[in-house]
Amino acid sequence: MARVFNFSAGPAMLPEAVLRQAQEELLDWHGSGMCVAEMSHRGKEFMSIAEQAEADLRELLAVPENYRVLFLQGGASGQFAMVPMNLLRGGDRAAYLNTGSWSKKAIAEAKRFCAVEIAASTEDTRFTHAPTQIELNLSPEAAYVHYTPNETIEGVEFPCVPETGDRPLAADMSSTLLSRPIDVSRYGVIYAGAQKNLGPAGLTVVIVREDLIGRPLAGTPTMSDYKTHADTGSMYNTPPTYAWYLAGLVFQWLKRQGGLTAMATINERKAKLLYAAIDASGLYTNPVEPASRSWMNVPFTLADPTLDQRFLTEAKAAGLVALKGHRSVGGMRASIYNAMPEEGVRVLISFMQEFERRYG
Repeated sequence: MARVFNFSAGPAMLPEAVLRQAQEELLDWHGSGMCVAEMSHRGKEFMSIAEQAEADLRELLAVPENYRVLFLQGGASGQFAMVPMNLLRGGDRAAYLNTGSWSKKAIAEAKRFCAVEIAASTEDTRFTHAPTQIELNLSPEAAYVHYTPNETIEGVEFPCVPETGDRPLAADMSSTLLSRPIDVSRYGVIYAGAQKNLGPAGLTVVIVREDLIGRPLAGTPTMSDYKTHADTGSMYNTPPTYAWYLAGLVFQWLKRQGGLTAMATINERKAKLLYAAIDASGLYTNPVEPASRSWMNVPFTLADPTLDQRFLTEAKAAGLVALKGHRSVGGMRASIYNAMPEEGVRVLISFMQEFERRYG
């Protein structure tokens, strides 16, 4: 069976070249006689894989020397707790931007550890735009500011980085990290579940400024202390070795594509093509304000919801899968991360236009 175009929000499709390399190395990685999944995480073979992956990630993102890169488990949801545990540093409150489903979950978890001040919320407009800088109300007492640059479910993306003064900025970049260049120095902590643009599920990448490490909340579990992982090279316990290895292959693939500047050009072009097709249609609608539309996750609804299941069934038959929208918002959603080729977006657009011709 031919490979399909997989528009899943995550776990998402991986670059075919990465999968083929992993297949070739599955039984014998570089003459070791072992699969990477069988290696000791402290053996020289895996240590070389880990070191190369970190070096490549640092190169791709131009990570400053005063930042540590951690390869952890627990997903972004685990970081919803680890961020306040590590960033409160004696404070009792933090500022959060409420812009969608994932920021709401981060807020709910943070409330277990401190008072949460909502610096901005777009819930009253059904999360259809990202707040501008002038809309932010940042308390000077906040130990840090947290936001979600891209809301995967609602398809809302911040067009710029919030200015937070001397307060560290924490960002859940699960669905945007490595999709374009970023200025890491503007953040205190960046974290991301790998299963969008970085690799398979099971790995979580954290990039944290060194001065924010080492003053956790009293009672913080050992495994929730950034210092534990920074001091041990992310190997305090057995890490997700195979996911780490696959992420490393993705980093190498990205370098071969020309790095993040090249990926940004491709990703912006893919998104513009799909949004243009939606906007030109009489059947499909995207609810997000144009200035806040996500490059990565494109939700859309059909004017006649009774056509939803027919759309999904026929799309699958055409090799276009995982287009059903999240259950909380309905409709459709096309996630077009780095590994989604432009061809896949063009095939989707052609299918949408033909479907509208027949049923619209």
